[in-house]
This record gives sequence, structure tokens and C-alpha cells, in this order.
Amino acid sequence: MQTTPFPTTQRRPLVAAILLAAFGQGAQAAEPAQAAQATALGAVTVTATRREATLQEVPVAVSVIDGEQLERDNRNNVASIVQQVPTLNYRAGASNKDTSLFIRGVGTISTSPGVEPTVATVVDGVVFGRPGQSTLDLLDLERIEVLRGPQGTLFGKNASAGVLNVVSKAIPEHTQGYVDYSHFGGGDENRLRFGIGGRLSEQLKGSLSTLWGDYDGNVENVANGQDVNGYQRKGARGKLEFEPSEELRLTLIADYMKGEDTLPSGVITRASAGVADPLRPVTPSTHNRDINSDFKTHVEDQNQGLSAQLDWQLGDYTLTSISAWRGWDNTQYQDGDRRALLPVTASHDKGTVDYDQYSQEFRLTSPKGQFNEYVLGAFYMHGTSNETYRRLSVNDSVANNGRAEYSTSNDSVALFGENTFNFTDDLRAIFGLRWTHDDLEYDHRRVSTSATAVTGIQPSTASSGSVDEDGWSGRTGLQYDFSDNLTGYVTYSRGYKGPAYNVFFNMQPRDTDALKPETSDAYEIGLKSTALDNRLTANLAVFHTDYDNYQANFFDTVANQVVTRLVNAGKVKTQGVELDASFQATSQLKLTTAVAYTKARVDHFNCPAGAAANCNIDGGHLPFTPDWKTYVRADYVIPLDNGLDVELSSDYSWQDAVQFSLDQNPDTMQGAYGIWNASIALADYNDGWRVALLGKNLVDKSYAQMLASGGDYIYRSVPRDDGRYFGVQVRKDF
Repeated sequence: MQTTPFPTTQRRPLVAAILLAAFGQGAQAAEPAQAAQATALGAVTVTATRREATLQEVPVAVSVIDGEQLERDNRNNVASIVQQVPTLNYRAGASNKDTSLFIRGVGTISTSPGVEPTVATVVDGVVFGRPGQSTLDLLDLERIEVLRGPQGTLFGKNASAGVLNVVSKAIPEHTQGYVDYSHFGGGDENRLRFGIGGRLSEQLKGSLSTLWGDYDGNVENVANGQDVNGYQRKGARGKLEFEPSEELRLTLIADYMKGEDTLPSGVITRASAGVADPLRPVTPSTHNRDINSDFKTHVEDQNQGLSAQLDWQLGDYTLTSISAWRGWDNTQYQDGDRRALLPVTASHDKGTVDYDQYSQEFRLTSPKGQFNEYVLGAFYMHGTSNETYRRLSVNDSVANNGRAEYSTSNDSVALFGENTFNFTDDLRAIFGLRWTHDDLEYDHRRVSTSATAVTGIQPSTASSGSVDEDGWSGRTGLQYDFSDNLTGYVTYSRGYKGPAYNVFFNMQPRDTDALKPETSDAYEIGLKSTALDNRLTANLAVFHTDYDNYQANFFDTVANQVVTRLVNAGKVKTQGVELDASFQATSQLKLTTAVAYTKARVDHFNCPAGAAANCNIDGGHLPFTPDWKTYVRADYVIPLDNGLDVELSSDYSWQDAVQFSLDQNPDTMQGAYGIWNASIALADYNDGWRVALLGKNLVDKSYAQMLASGGDYIYRSVPRDDGRYFGVQVRKDF
């Protein structure tokens, strides 16, 4: 595949920042006189090593996104942050059940409840067992830490490629509250949030946040004139913190979020000659935002959870216990034929998911400053998923029905520990290890009105199975402080992802064998630097990771339809370089940039029997991962004499061409593109108010979040910012 060349003008900042990272202390001599009054960058606290530390001292490649900045940018969920983190990518689907995250080119593409994601989502210490649980809006957000590379030692389950560690805001000491409202064009989007928190008594603090939002959408269904690709959301999150003594703290968190997304089953961008006429009045094109559907495709989603975290100070040691339950209910309605042609032909689906998980984690954290600083722990998770999927298929006025009921159950037990040996004040060694035992079971039953395969429906069948595996993951390495402003590290990490079953509606006897666990070997070298009196930070990471028994979907034919089939695809490799830098140029101007080159390729592909696509893909690109991806941002504050502040912000993200399909289909490639956003705000922080005007996708660029083949046509997932739009935000603190 031809790769879009990376512009020379974008390479120069990368080279300059790498030099600053390597020679950060010496760079202070070049400090411009006019910047002498600039303030230092604030220290960024992370919990990437399961204890609080500054970003610049942890030997892990981490990107940190501020929660307040996300709210101001109208980025409200996990999918919306991928423009800011170059090595993070997102797969959109026909339902949020079908979404997945990719870090450094690796993720899981599967709707099966019998496979775990490769990238873990952890919210306030609680691991989410299914990727669809984390797709709704986030409330009360302090920051998101994106940990890149295998994190199996301390985070364990679902962390073989990386972790999204989501941290909510701490409860304030004194009563504080806020209300904010946003309105955006390009589909009439409205959002209202309210929050309040503070101390309730000498030993008790509490907070409550609520959200309501709706969005008509930016895709029109010409069959009825209604807008789709929108949403309705409402939710709440409450937190209580009880401190009966200085040694004991109990934190209780409850959250609830309900949503309905009117996601279309794909907007057709290209069709063969025999199919184009029945699509009219829709005209397929790369920027098409029309569908013609006789069936309301939408998703109803409800996500809730309870957690209790106990932190007990045992002298200088800390014992942490996190007990949690999460429930997820998801119902999707799909127009599989993507046409309004009843009763000639149709394919209409309804699928329901009822998922519950229970988890318990214990951690013992040693004090800092000892020769051996360590974290020891034990983890247990039990997850059950009960799903029902029904399909009505009409062909030449002959109707057939299929109904499948299937369930999975997973029990995961782990023991883990990570040690940091402080040989000197400057030299440290890291050694961590995790043992995991997985028990996975499934049961599947399908009833069909046809004894033979018909379009989209296989005959009746039933099967069940179980598998258990032991796996090892871990990390070892060295870290050395070259100076007070420059630290470097080199690490080796072993990643492990448990066994899997390909459990889905049209499951067949050939799908009853368990997939082998996926393992990875990752090597990383990193530099973390500060310079110019802590006004500049530049963090560099170079990585190489080999994956064996890679679990992936590949194209197959089921009941005369091309579908994806989960297989142990073989060996893949991902390698590259990442840079994150921030520069407080003056007291009023802050510049931020992130650049990544990720070469994610198939080393050797094992072709499944009956594959319906080209298997000669050795050397091909892994899906959803551009080679080059960049993000730059500038924030400028103008203080006025009357006490008000004018805030100017602008950001630009650019990415190389990306292949969305593992079979290297030339029709499922998105060309390189860039998105430019900007905002202007007027704020009085003494009086506690802020008003902002935002412009999104100012260059009016249309692009695809996902491209896929539907047999006779190619369809795309249309992003929220598929065209230029504007909005206003109003916030009042009290």
C-alpha cells in the first residue's frame, strides 16, 4: 500500500523536540529573554504504576488528557479523544457493542462475548470487562491516562496492548457546584450538566454530577425525512468518602447512564452498477450522508455500577481493597439490507445483551524511599453475558426467521507484584510478574425456520464448550536519571490475552474450538526530559512488539453472506516512535504537541478454511492504524484590565492514510486528512463564569471513522465532526 508522505513541515518539530528530550538540561542556555517571565508547567500526577507519581518520573509511556479540557472541547467520551493521542485509535461499529480501541496498532475486532478486548478500560480502579461498557459519556472527569504497550503486570485483564485509566475528580473540601449548558449546530446538539460536592460532616464528604444531552444527528433517512446518527443521554454519578480516622478511608461510587443512539447500519459510499439503482434517491459518494431505510436502526444502552474502595494505612504501608459490580444492558436494532424495499428483500435484526460482572482486587503498596519499593496484589473477576439475537430475512417475498440464544461465563484469578529496586539515587531496576488463570465457558442454541442455509441465516444448531488456561505476563527493565532534568528507561514486557470463543448469531460447528491465548513480547526505550526552568517537557518512546497467536476477525462466507470470523490469525508486529511535548512559551501562551510513527504490520497470516477474501496479506497494514499521526495545540490567555480573561485555543490533528480491513481491500482505505478546531472564550474566574464560542472542523473535511464491505457496496461510519459546525458553551460555578 502506498503511504501518504509525511510533510516536511511536520517532521521538523519532531526532530527539534527529540533533540530537546535528549539534551533538555543543556537547552536552558538557549532561553529567549522575552520568555523569562513565563511560569513553569504544573506537575502532572498519574497512577500508571498503581501509586501516585509525576508523569516525568514513571518509566512508562503515558499520555495524559485533562478532564476539564475535554469538557471545554466538547469531547465527552472515549471515542472523542483519539485525535489527541496519536497512538490511540478507535473502531466505530453499527452498535457501541461492536466498538473497540487500538493502541500502537493492536486491538480486538469482534462482537463475540467470548473474547476480551486487547485494550483495557479502567475507571477509578474498576476494570470494564466488555469494550461497549465505556462508550457512553464520562462524568466528573479529572483525567484520562493512556498507558501505551502491555500493562499486564499491574492492570492485568484486557491490558495486553495498553490501558485507558480513567480517574474521576476528587470531592472538594468546601461546598462547590457548577452548571453548564452547551448548544452546537450541525444536528442541533444540546448538553446540560450539573454538579455539586463538599464536606457533609467532619468525617464525610460527598459529590453528585448529572448529565442530560441530545443530538438529532448529521445523517438523513430520505425514506421518512428524519435525522439519524444522533443520541439521547441522561445519567448521574455520586461519590461518598468516609474517613473515620486518619488511617482509614472508604470511597463509595455509584453511577448510572442511559442512552439511545440512532446509529445507521452504515452510510453507503460506493455500490456496484446493479445495486446503485435500488438505492435511489441516495447517491453513493465518499461524502454521502443520506440513507434510505424502512427500519429504525438504533441502540438502547444502559450502564450502571457500584464500587467500594477501602484505603487503610498500616504504618507506612497502604492496603487497598476495591469491590465492584457493573451491569450493562444493550439492545440493538439493525437494518442489515440498508434499503427500503420491503417486501421484495429485507434483513432486519434485533440483538440484546445482559452483562454482569463482579470484581475484587487487593493491593499492598510499600512506602517510597526504600531500597525495594513494591506493589503486591490479587485480583478476581466473574463475568456473565446472556445474549439473544433474532433475524428476519425476506427474499423474493419469502420470509425466514432465525433466533439464537447464547451465553458466556468467565472467571479470572490473578496474583501480581512489581518491584522497583533503588540501587542508587539515580539507578533503578524494575521487575514485575503476574500469573493469571482463566476459565471460559459458552453455550449456544439457534433455531431457524429453514432446514438449509438461507440469506443471512444458518440452520438450527446447538453447542457448548469450556476452556481454562494459565498465563504469565510481566515487566523488567532499568531506569537511570542522567540529571535532575533527564531520565531514561529500557524495559521488556510480556503481554497475555486469554483464550476465546467465537460466539455469535450464525455460529457453526467449526467455531466450537477455543482460540489459543494471544501473547506479546514488547521492548521499549524511553527518555523523559524537562528544560527551560520546567517550562518545557518532552517525552520520547521507541518501541517494538511481536504478537503471537494474534486473535483477529477475517472475512468468511456464512449463509451466502460475507461476514467476519474470529481466528488465531498468526504473527503481527508493531514498532515505532512516539513524542509528547508541552512548552509554556510565556505566562500567556502554552503549546502542546504529540507525534507518533507506528508501523503495524502482519508478519505471517494463517489463512482460515473457507476464507472469502485474499489471504496473501503478509506485510499488510493492521487495521485502523495510520503510519503517521500528529496533534498540535496552542492556548493563549489575554488578561483584561477589568479582571476578565480572553482565552484563545486552537488545535489541529493530522493522520496518514489508514486501512480499515485486514484483507487489505483497496476500497476500505481512508486517505490522509486533517481536522482543525478553534475556540474563543470570555471568563471571570473571580465571579465564576465562562462563555465560549467553538468552531469544529473549520476546513469542512468529510472523512470516515470506518469503511467496510457489504458485498455489493462499501459503507462508512460517519463521525460527529464530518463537516464544519459551531457551538456555544456557558458555565457558572458557585
